[in-house]
Amino acid sequence: MSDDAIARPAASHPVRGVLWMLLAGANFVAVTALVKYLGPRVPAAESAFLRYLLGLVFLIPVIRPLLRVRLSRRQLGLFGLRGAFHSLGVALWFYAMTQIPIAEVTAMNYLSPVYVTIGAALFLGEALAARRIAAVVVALVGAAIILRPGFREISPGHLAMLVTAVTFAGSYLLAKRMSGEVSAGIVVAMLSITVTIGLAPTAIMVWVTPTLFDLAILFLVAFFATAGHYAMTLAFASAPVTVTQPVSFLQLVWAVLLGWLVFGEGVDVWVVAGGGLIIAAVSFITWREAVLRRRHITPLVGATKS
Repeated sequence: MSDDAIARPAASHPVRGVLWMLLAGANFVAVTALVKYLGPRVPAAESAFLRYLLGLVFLIPVIRPLLRVRLSRRQLGLFGLRGAFHSLGVALWFYAMTQIPIAEVTAMNYLSPVYVTIGAALFLGEALAARRIAAVVVALVGAAIILRPGFREISPGHLAMLVTAVTFAGSYLLAKRMSGEVSAGIVVAMLSITVTIGLAPTAIMVWVTPTLFDLAILFLVAFFATAGHYAMTLAFASAPVTVTQPVSFLQLVWAVLLGWLVFGEGVDVWVVAGGGLIIAAVSFITWREAVLRRRHITPLVGATKS
């Protein structure tokens, strides 16, 4: 969920919002396919680093505002902490893509909004009513169905995705706090810069000289990821989150089809069932947040800053 969406009232262009979200999903599926295709040829930490390094070219439009902004020591510290969370999450996500099927990575990635709900209650003082707690429990049951501990071996890729969801949730919560203090463009730019710096030491440790073809793939990953986030921002600007969020769950469908048709991965009904439970829980949490915002119970972004 976007911070802009939280701060902005529902717009009146739901069809436009759905179309933008479909385009965002297509871009993110392209990212998934390219990373899966690249596989372990380039170490995960190096792949993640190069994706962000090459993506810095897309920051050119915000260079001037970035140089003009005056950040306090506290803000720089929070941006650095967010970069550390996100760096770990990105590296583990790239690693998981080389270890487990695309559908499992996608389904488990939906746990992030659930952890955000828990984190918002623990660290931002947001209310966590009984119905939200029930939705969180349902999502965790969905994760258990995907993993099926005791019935199959839990691979390092699964463990990586569990940590990835937590770190991405931490990154989001920090972004939510900072978005009330600086512009969205600065938040995005600082993320790109801090993640590039954060991934550099690990990438150097495992460095394998990439081919020009590998670099081309990673540049395309950066391009599609940037385009996906831009399209998602436009979707949130066009329609309420309750309209656009469910559309994003089509990515699980595309991931299952992509893994089956392109990479020869089997369709695991347990992954689909568990992913469905997580999606249902996240949809309910999204709907409840929209209702509470209308009642002015859940703090807006601007109300979360210290």
